[in-house]
Amino acid sequence: MTEEKLTQIFVMGKAYDVPAGITIMDAMEYAGYRFVRGAGCRSGFCGACGTVYRKDGDYRLEFALACQEMVEEGMHLTQIPFTPAPRSDYQLNELDAAENVLLQHYPAIARCVSCNTCTKACPQDIEVMDYVQAALRGDLKRVAELSFDCIQCGLCAMRCPADIKHYHLSQMARRLYSVTESPEPAHLTARMAELGDGAYDAELDEMMSMTLDQLKQRYAERVIEKEGEAL
Repeated sequence: MTEEKLTQIFVMGKAYDVPAGITIMDAMEYAGYRFVRGAGCRSGFCGACGTVYRKDGDYRLEFALACQEMVEEGMHLTQIPFTPAPRSDYQLNELDAAENVLLQHYPAIARCVSCNTCTKACPQDIEVMDYVQAALRGDLKRVAELSFDCIQCGLCAMRCPADIKHYHLSQMARRLYSVTESPEPAHLTARMAELGDGAYDAELDEMMSMTLDQLKQRYAERVIEKEGEAL
């Protein structure tokens, strides 16, 4: 039998030998830690498992998602299940998109020094600094487009020397853009009309009566719509 290769990591300062080639989350659970907070989708991409680590011989702190990043020899780890970042209160229907409401609600963006630390911290490789600059110009569409894949992990805000709440800023921009500038998608309008007319009621009733195994089979046999293709 081939001997399992182990690598040494440190969790909250304590050393553990864990299997090589597994994620930080799996390694911490192998070491006996139980995730009560900061686990989320467990190997999906929800942003709940923010992790801070430093590697032996490296002066820099690194940030990642525990369910995505693989363990490396000499990692010193700790978990950050929540990033304290206040969100501005607003009502979308009371905002005037013609004004730079992003700057009004998140004035810290004016302190951006263009260090690009936020972009480097993003596990989604989003151009965070670029959308902050777009927010300063009041360009809702650009902020919404650049931040579309944001998963709200908060690692950008944690690294920012200007204390900008990037992910709350971008969420506000996407919401405001969707109700003021984004064109109404024809396929969504059509689907909502179908739902209102009861086009799927019989199928839903059928699925509600299925066993778990039948549902799994139905899911496995589903037809996956390709991008740009209408079913």
